[in-house]
Amino acid sequence: MSASPRAPGISPELHASFYHFFSYAGGAVASVYLGIWLHEQGMSTEQIGVISAVPVLVMLLINQFIGRIADRASDWRQALVILSILAGTIPIGMFFVDSFWGILVVWTMLTIPAGMIPSMLDAATLRMTQRNGTDFGFVRAWGTVGYTFWAALAGFVVAWLGGVAFIPLFVVVCLARAAVSLQLPRFRGEKRQQVAAQAKPQASRLREVLKPWFVLPILAFAFIQATHSILASFAALVWKDNGISEAFIGPLIATAPAAEAAMMFFWKRFAGKISARHMILLAAVVTIARWTIMAFNPPVWALFILQCTHSVTYAVGYFGLVHFIANWTSEDIAAQAQGFAFIVQQALIVTTLLVFGWLVSGLGSHAFLIASVFGVVALGCVIASLMLKPTKGDSAAAAH
Repeated sequence: MSASPRAPGISPELHASFYHFFSYAGGAVASVYLGIWLHEQGMSTEQIGVISAVPVLVMLLINQFIGRIADRASDWRQALVILSILAGTIPIGMFFVDSFWGILVVWTMLTIPAGMIPSMLDAATLRMTQRNGTDFGFVRAWGTVGYTFWAALAGFVVAWLGGVAFIPLFVVVCLARAAVSLQLPRFRGEKRQQVAAQAKPQASRLREVLKPWFVLPILAFAFIQATHSILASFAALVWKDNGISEAFIGPLIATAPAAEAAMMFFWKRFAGKISARHMILLAAVVTIARWTIMAFNPPVWALFILQCTHSVTYAVGYFGLVHFIANWTSEDIAAQAQGFAFIVQQALIVTTLLVFGWLVSGLGSHAFLIASVFGVVALGCVIASLMLKPTKGDSAAAAH
């Protein structure tokens, strides 16, 4: 699959930004109403947890295989287009299922390609912007802007037309992402040109860096990301049960990525002033505070403030993760390295989602205290990594 023709004067970064805007559209729509829609179809909270977790379990088994194929290709674009088309057409099957097993099968099939896009896209975009000397944060922020837009739109459409609009809207945005993928640029340099050599040695094989000091920060962000999966799968349902109007749920969901996008757009002003691992550490501290307060069913105005902390728990934490991985691995294993981090995240998310359904049914919003514990564990992982290998020159601005 050859690179897409580029319009005169339009940079690869602009093409990538346009795709980023659509890349999280399906997830945004699902985060607003999937849990409620499944509940309306007669699914229990335990079944909702299973439907959310099984696709992740399957991705664990195939992620590294797909990442290896993508890394060996002439460019990552081919894999991204194929995944986007699959993630755009399979959702049509949601029109024809209404039982637990039918929904589980179709949702698993559509979630696998969609779920593999983000880590591969970020790995490709980061390497491209490093080579071109452009701002990764600016390009990546458009994914969050898109998520915010699609989440707000979903909240508005569902509030206006009712739950019957959820599946049609979900299918339309997934098809739109597939169409936009066709204009993706080439991410690698000509003839697989590498990013300029760095001062630090960069591993060309994944096993070269699979050591405790390297794995612990990845595990730390996995615990933080698991709390975000709780937000996506259960927060809307818990808030509704606590008496919060659906008119507020969409804006509440959208507030988190809006704050995240603002952080990403302005990130270049702060990049290089804090090391990659210290960024993850900061995200862990804020995670503890965020979920401890949320567990006690605060008023709506406080929930909006807590959602703004997503700018730290996700944006700062994730930027710390992707730069940390890029600092120590070469472009030869870019998708595999980011994919390894994705596997660790998803393994923990599988466990979290399977268990959290039972916790929510019994504890309600108090189940969010488990997310606070996850933040404590993440904090411990980063501190241990820093003790094993100090963060000397481990910048989040350059590839070091």
